[in-house]
Amino acid sequence: MPLNLKPLHPLFVVEVTGVDLTAPMSDEEFHEIHEAFERFSILVFRDQPLSDEQQLEFTKRFGPIETAPNYAGNALRLRNEFTDISNLDSEGNVVDPEDRLARYNLGNQLWHTDSSFKAVRAKCSLLSAREIPESGSATQYADMRSAYEALPDERKQQVDKLVAEHSIAHSRSLIGFDSFNDDVAKSLPPVPQRLVDHRENGRSNLYLASHASHIVGRPVDEGRSLLAELIEFATQEQFVYTHDWAVGDLVVWDNRCTMHRGRPYDMSQRRALHRTTVSDVKTPFDAALVQA
Repeated sequence: MPLNLKPLHPLFVVEVTGVDLTAPMSDEEFHEIHEAFERFSILVFRDQPLSDEQQLEFTKRFGPIETAPNYAGNALRLRNEFTDISNLDSEGNVVDPEDRLARYNLGNQLWHTDSSFKAVRAKCSLLSAREIPESGSATQYADMRSAYEALPDERKQQVDKLVAEHSIAHSRSLIGFDSFNDDVAKSLPPVPQRLVDHRENGRSNLYLASHASHIVGRPVDEGRSLLAELIEFATQEQFVYTHDWAVGDLVVWDNRCTMHRGRPYDMSQRRALHRTTVSDVKTPFDAALVQA
Protein backbone atom coordinates (compact mmCIF):
# COMPACT_ATOMS: atom_id res chain seq x y z
CA MET A 1 0.00 0.00 0.00
CA PRO A 2 1.47 3.40 -0.96
CA LEU A 3 2.07 6.04 1.70
CA ASN A 4 -0.83 8.48 1.92
CA LEU A 5 -0.70 11.95 3.51
CA LYS A 6 -3.90 13.62 4.70
CA PRO A 7 -3.59 17.28 5.79
CA LEU A 8 -4.93 17.93 9.31
CA HIS A 9 -4.16 21.68 9.32
CA PRO A 10 -3.81 24.26 6.54
CA LEU A 11 -0.18 25.06 7.46
CA PHE A 12 1.38 21.87 8.83
CA VAL A 13 0.53 18.40 10.24
CA VAL A 14 -0.44 15.39 8.13
CA GLU A 15 -1.97 12.03 9.00
CA VAL A 16 0.10 9.20 7.52
CA THR A 17 -1.54 5.98 6.37
CA GLY A 18 -0.32 3.07 4.30
CA VAL A 19 2.42 1.97 6.68
CA ASP A 20 2.57 -0.52 9.56
CA LEU A 21 5.10 0.70 12.13
CA THR A 22 4.99 -2.64 13.97
CA ALA A 23 6.49 -4.40 10.92
CA PRO A 24 9.97 -4.18 9.37
CA MET A 25 10.40 -1.08 7.17
CA SER A 26 12.50 -0.62 4.08
CA ASP A 27 14.89 2.31 3.67
CA GLU A 28 12.72 3.56 0.81
CA GLU A 29 9.63 3.62 3.04
CA PHE A 30 11.44 5.51 5.77
CA HIS A 31 12.90 8.00 3.29
CA GLU A 32 9.35 8.87 2.21
CA ILE A 33 8.29 9.28 5.85
CA HIS A 34 11.29 11.48 6.63
CA GLU A 35 10.60 13.69 3.61
CA ALA A 36 7.07 14.22 4.91
CA PHE A 37 8.47 15.00 8.37
CA GLU A 38 10.81 17.67 6.96
CA ARG A 39 8.01 19.20 4.90
CA PHE A 40 5.09 19.14 7.36
CA SER A 41 6.85 19.13 10.78
CA ILE A 42 4.25 16.86 12.42
CA LEU A 43 3.19 13.35 11.39
CA VAL A 44 0.18 11.58 12.92
CA PHE A 45 0.01 7.77 12.71
CA ARG A 46 -3.17 6.08 13.99
CA ASP A 47 -3.86 2.48 15.02
CA GLN A 48 -0.20 1.68 15.66
CA PRO A 49 -0.12 -0.59 18.76
CA LEU A 50 3.61 -0.26 19.30
CA SER A 51 5.65 -2.09 21.89
CA ASP A 52 8.50 -0.17 23.51
CA GLU A 53 11.02 -2.08 21.38
CA GLN A 54 9.14 -1.27 18.17
CA GLN A 55 8.98 2.39 19.13
CA LEU A 56 12.71 2.42 19.81
CA GLU A 57 13.50 0.80 16.46
CA PHE A 58 11.42 3.36 14.56
CA THR A 59 12.90 6.22 16.58
CA LYS A 60 16.47 5.15 15.76
CA ARG A 61 15.67 5.74 12.09
CA PHE A 62 15.54 9.49 12.81
CA GLY A 63 18.87 9.64 14.64
CA PRO A 64 20.52 9.10 18.04
CA ILE A 65 18.11 8.60 20.93
CA GLU A 66 18.32 10.89 23.94
CA THR A 67 18.31 9.38 27.39
CA ALA A 68 16.12 11.05 29.98
CA PRO A 69 17.54 12.19 33.35
CA ASN A 70 15.46 11.47 36.43
CA TYR A 71 14.23 15.07 36.66
CA ALA A 72 11.74 14.67 39.52
CA GLY A 73 13.68 12.14 41.57
CA ASN A 74 10.94 9.50 41.82
CA ALA A 75 11.59 5.88 40.86
CA LEU A 76 11.16 5.53 37.08
CA ARG A 77 8.42 3.43 35.46
CA LEU A 78 10.17 3.23 32.06
CA ARG A 79 13.75 2.68 30.92
CA ASN A 80 15.69 5.89 30.41
CA GLU A 81 15.41 5.91 26.61
CA PHE A 82 11.82 6.98 27.30
CA THR A 83 10.24 10.01 28.89
CA ASP A 84 7.15 8.90 30.81
CA ILE A 85 4.27 11.26 29.94
CA SER A 86 1.89 9.76 32.44
CA ASN A 87 0.28 10.10 35.85
CA LEU A 88 1.54 6.67 36.96
CA ASP A 89 4.21 5.77 39.49
CA SER A 90 6.89 3.11 39.09
CA GLU A 91 4.40 0.44 40.16
CA GLY A 92 1.82 1.53 37.59
CA ASN A 93 -0.52 3.18 40.10
CA VAL A 94 -2.11 6.61 39.61
CA VAL A 95 -0.10 9.19 41.54
CA ASP A 96 -1.51 11.75 43.93
CA PRO A 97 -1.82 15.18 42.19
CA GLU A 98 0.38 16.61 44.98
CA ASP A 99 3.12 14.05 44.36
CA ARG A 100 6.51 15.45 43.33
CA LEU A 101 6.29 13.76 39.89
CA ALA A 102 2.78 15.09 39.26
CA ARG A 103 3.89 18.61 40.18
CA TYR A 104 6.91 18.39 37.89
CA ASN A 105 4.77 17.16 34.99
CA LEU A 106 2.52 20.23 35.23
CA GLY A 107 5.30 22.01 33.36
CA ASN A 108 4.27 20.06 30.26
CA GLN A 109 1.21 22.31 30.10
CA LEU A 110 3.44 25.30 29.28
CA TRP A 111 4.32 25.98 25.64
CA HIS A 112 7.73 24.40 25.11
CA THR A 113 10.00 22.52 22.74
CA ASP A 114 11.67 19.38 24.07
CA SER A 115 15.29 19.66 25.22
CA SER A 116 15.84 23.27 24.17
CA PHE A 117 17.61 23.53 27.55
CA LYS A 118 20.32 21.08 26.43
CA ALA A 119 23.58 21.95 24.70
CA VAL A 120 22.54 19.54 21.95
CA ARG A 121 18.88 20.23 21.38
CA ALA A 122 16.26 17.72 20.21
CA LYS A 123 15.57 17.02 16.55
CA CYS A 124 12.22 15.29 17.04
CA SER A 125 10.00 13.52 19.54
CA LEU A 126 7.79 10.47 19.06
CA LEU A 127 4.86 10.08 21.46
CA SER A 128 2.91 6.83 21.62
CA ALA A 129 -0.49 6.69 23.34
CA ARG A 130 -0.89 3.59 25.51
CA GLU A 131 -3.68 4.60 27.95
CA ILE A 132 -5.97 7.62 27.57
CA PRO A 133 -8.58 9.14 29.96
CA GLU A 134 -12.22 9.21 28.92
CA SER A 135 -12.03 12.94 28.16
CA GLY A 136 -9.43 15.69 27.95
CA SER A 137 -5.71 14.98 27.62
CA ALA A 138 -5.17 16.70 24.25
CA THR A 139 -1.82 18.06 23.06
CA GLN A 140 -1.53 21.31 21.13
CA TYR A 141 1.19 22.13 18.59
CA ALA A 142 2.24 25.52 17.18
CA ASP A 143 3.86 26.05 13.77
CA MET A 144 6.89 28.27 14.36
CA ARG A 145 7.79 28.53 10.67
CA SER A 146 4.46 30.06 9.71
CA ALA A 147 4.55 32.27 12.80
CA TYR A 148 7.96 33.67 11.84
CA GLU A 149 6.84 34.23 8.26
CA ALA A 150 3.81 36.18 9.51
CA LEU A 151 5.91 38.62 11.55
CA PRO A 152 6.25 42.16 10.15
CA ASP A 153 9.59 42.63 8.35
CA GLU A 154 10.71 45.17 10.94
CA ARG A 155 10.11 42.67 13.76
CA LYS A 156 12.02 39.97 11.89
CA GLN A 157 15.03 42.27 11.65
CA GLN A 158 14.80 43.11 15.35
CA VAL A 159 14.84 39.47 16.52
CA ASP A 160 17.01 37.89 13.82
CA LYS A 161 20.35 37.95 15.68
CA LEU A 162 19.07 37.60 19.24
CA VAL A 163 20.04 34.73 21.54
CA ALA A 164 17.93 33.44 24.44
CA GLU A 165 19.19 31.54 27.48
CA HIS A 166 17.24 28.31 28.07
CA SER A 167 17.00 26.43 31.36
CA ILE A 168 14.83 23.59 32.70
CA ALA A 169 15.09 25.21 36.12
CA HIS A 170 13.54 28.42 34.72
CA SER A 171 10.54 26.73 33.12
CA ARG A 172 9.77 24.65 36.21
CA SER A 173 10.11 27.73 38.41
CA LEU A 174 7.12 29.15 36.51
CA ILE A 175 4.93 26.44 38.09
CA GLY A 176 6.63 26.63 41.49
CA PHE A 177 8.70 23.43 41.14
CA ASP A 178 12.21 23.69 42.64
CA SER A 179 12.84 20.12 43.82
CA PHE A 180 15.41 18.97 41.26
CA ASN A 181 18.06 16.42 42.17
CA ASP A 182 21.49 18.02 42.58
CA ASP A 183 22.89 15.98 39.68
CA VAL A 184 20.20 17.30 37.33
CA ALA A 185 21.00 20.90 38.21
CA LYS A 186 24.72 20.30 37.66
CA SER A 187 24.37 18.35 34.41
CA LEU A 188 21.89 20.76 32.80
CA PRO A 189 23.22 24.32 33.22
CA PRO A 190 21.58 27.12 31.18
CA VAL A 191 22.40 27.13 27.46
CA PRO A 192 22.10 29.80 24.74
CA GLN A 193 19.91 29.20 21.69
CA ARG A 194 19.27 31.41 18.68
CA LEU A 195 15.85 33.04 18.71
CA VAL A 196 15.52 32.61 14.94
CA ASP A 197 16.62 29.40 13.27
CA HIS A 198 17.56 29.69 9.59
CA ARG A 199 17.16 26.14 8.31
CA GLU A 200 18.95 24.56 5.36
CA ASN A 201 15.59 23.85 3.72
CA GLY A 202 15.15 27.59 3.17
CA ARG A 203 12.41 28.16 5.78
CA SER A 204 13.28 30.10 8.92
CA ASN A 205 11.40 29.80 12.21
CA LEU A 206 11.17 31.18 15.71
CA TYR A 207 12.76 28.97 18.37
CA LEU A 208 10.85 29.67 21.57
CA ALA A 209 9.84 27.85 24.72
CA SER A 210 8.89 28.26 28.35
CA HIS A 211 12.48 27.09 28.94
CA ALA A 212 13.70 30.42 27.48
CA SER A 213 14.51 32.62 30.47
CA HIS A 214 15.76 35.88 28.96
CA ILE A 215 17.56 37.47 26.01
CA VAL A 216 21.34 37.48 26.30
CA GLY A 217 22.70 41.04 26.50
CA ARG A 218 19.32 42.62 27.24
CA PRO A 219 17.79 43.62 30.61
CA VAL A 220 16.00 40.54 31.97
CA ASP A 221 12.56 42.17 32.17
CA GLU A 222 12.84 43.54 28.64
CA GLY A 223 13.90 40.16 27.25
CA ARG A 224 11.15 38.27 29.05
CA SER A 225 8.57 40.74 27.77
CA LEU A 226 9.75 40.12 24.21
CA LEU A 227 9.70 36.33 24.66
CA ALA A 228 6.15 36.47 26.07
CA GLU A 229 5.04 38.66 23.17
CA LEU A 230 6.50 36.28 20.58
CA ILE A 231 5.01 33.18 22.24
CA GLU A 232 1.60 34.85 22.33
CA PHE A 233 1.93 35.76 18.64
CA ALA A 234 3.11 32.28 17.61
CA THR A 235 0.28 30.50 19.44
CA GLN A 236 -2.60 32.31 17.79
CA GLU A 237 -5.38 29.99 16.62
CA GLN A 238 -4.26 30.01 12.96
CA PHE A 239 -0.87 28.54 13.90
CA VAL A 240 -2.13 25.83 16.30
CA TYR A 241 -3.20 22.20 15.80
CA THR A 242 -4.93 20.30 18.63
CA HIS A 243 -4.48 16.54 18.75
CA ASP A 244 -7.11 14.55 20.64
CA TRP A 245 -5.44 11.30 21.58
CA ALA A 246 -6.69 7.77 21.01
CA VAL A 247 -4.94 4.59 22.11
CA GLY A 248 -2.59 3.52 19.32
CA ASP A 249 -1.78 7.03 18.10
CA LEU A 250 1.84 7.89 17.43
CA VAL A 251 2.69 11.55 16.80
CA VAL A 252 6.12 12.58 15.52
CA TRP A 253 7.03 16.27 15.68
CA ASP A 254 10.01 18.42 14.74
CA ASN A 255 11.18 20.18 17.91
CA ARG A 256 13.31 22.58 15.89
CA CYS A 257 10.31 24.37 14.33
CA THR A 258 7.29 23.63 16.54
CA MET A 259 6.19 24.18 20.13
CA HIS A 260 3.68 22.07 22.02
CA ARG A 261 1.85 21.84 25.32
CA GLY A 262 -0.30 19.24 27.07
CA ARG A 263 -3.81 20.17 28.12
CA PRO A 264 -5.39 19.51 31.54
CA TYR A 265 -7.24 16.26 32.20
CA ASP A 266 -8.85 14.35 35.07
CA MET A 267 -5.77 13.10 36.91
CA SER A 268 -7.80 10.48 38.77
CA GLN A 269 -7.99 8.59 35.45
CA ARG A 270 -5.06 6.67 34.03
CA ARG A 271 -3.00 8.33 31.28
CA ALA A 272 0.15 6.81 29.82
CA LEU A 273 2.07 7.99 26.77
CA HIS A 274 5.63 6.89 26.03
CA ARG A 275 7.95 9.48 24.45
CA THR A 276 11.23 8.88 22.69
CA THR A 277 13.38 11.84 21.63
CA VAL A 278 16.07 12.15 18.97
CA SER A 279 19.06 14.45 19.39
CA ASP A 280 19.86 17.06 16.76
CA VAL A 281 23.33 17.55 15.31
CA LYS A 282 25.31 20.33 16.98
CA THR A 283 26.46 22.85 14.38
CA PRO A 284 29.71 24.85 14.72
CA PHE A 285 27.64 27.97 15.47
CA ASP A 286 25.77 26.14 18.22
CA ALA A 287 29.08 24.98 19.71
CA ALA A 288 30.40 28.53 19.72
CA LEU A 289 27.28 29.72 21.52
CA VAL A 290 27.59 27.08 24.21
CA GLN A 291 31.19 28.11 24.85
CA ALA A 292 30.34 31.83 24.96
